[in-house]
Amino acid sequence: MRPSVGFRVDAEVNTSVQNTIKSPVRFEGVGLHSGARVRMIVHPASAEYGIWFRRTDVAGDRSGRDPMVPASWSAVTPSRLCTVVENASGVSVSTVEHIMAALAGCGIHNALIEIDGPEVPILDGSSKPFVAGLIARGVRRLEGDLRCIEILQTVEVREGNAVARLDPADALEIDFRIDFEDAAIGQQRKRLSLANGAFVRELSDSRTFCRQADVDAMRASGLALGGTYDNAVVVDGDRVLSPGGLRHTDEAVRHKMLDALGDLALAGAPILGRYTGIRAGHALTNKLLRALFSRPDAFRFVDCGVVRRNRLPGAGVRASDLPVLA
Repeated sequence: MRPSVGFRVDAEVNTSVQNTIKSPVRFEGVGLHSGARVRMIVHPASAEYGIWFRRTDVAGDRSGRDPMVPASWSAVTPSRLCTVVENASGVSVSTVEHIMAALAGCGIHNALIEIDGPEVPILDGSSKPFVAGLIARGVRRLEGDLRCIEILQTVEVREGNAVARLDPADALEIDFRIDFEDAAIGQQRKRLSLANGAFVRELSDSRTFCRQADVDAMRASGLALGGTYDNAVVVDGDRVLSPGGLRHTDEAVRHKMLDALGDLALAGAPILGRYTGIRAGHALTNKLLRALFSRPDAFRFVDCGVVRRNRLPGAGVRASDLPVLA
């Protein structure tokens, strides 16, 4: 589970500290695909704990299955529509990308997430409700050096015309391009450094999106049962069907960047590098992390130090960074 085990850690003179939240925060809603009600509580955790999910419904069912599920790239199981993590007992948690993006974007490195079902609540389809809850509780510093993953060499994976790549950079940057037939989305590109609260300001409120035809197909297959026009941007050709329209003209590509941050957060430590996604999805980003960790020459773990810490997504985040929605 610990990403630093077995790897060299290069330290600076000025070391950084790890973070958790000051007190528990509770979220309730429905699962996007299951439609089931779910309650989730994010608890503080000690240094070096990392991020773990605990299925409270499994803990009490006397099955003997392990209720603890690691938020790790190595625990991701194949899924086309969302990111799913699963432990050796077959216990899983799905749609983890939005809460993982919120934790990374707020600089939370250690937390225990208790959840009473197999799917994280979708809430409004973005990370904003999670971010707001975490910021309201506040950040508590922990004694323990914070390690970052520094990208040393380019690593790239492809599937058809989809590409995911990591290149060396001083801070985490995301460069994403999408291309959809529906004119309401079309071709979009955005590049952003995620330093100093940029995730919270620029990406956190962007919602998941889909085509009406895909919604119909998913529901026919027993999926997207919790999806509504209020927790997803639904488009049909050149029309946006969700009430109120778009929060940003390029909300779709912003959400893809949000998803990418959540999936990259499963690396187990903040990444210092440039992520490029071209039509990339959850599975391809996980494939990229697997390719990265199979190449010890392409990265190293370093102590974040003061300088690097100030370039991380959660550095200096404040409640005033949250977008104000009409």
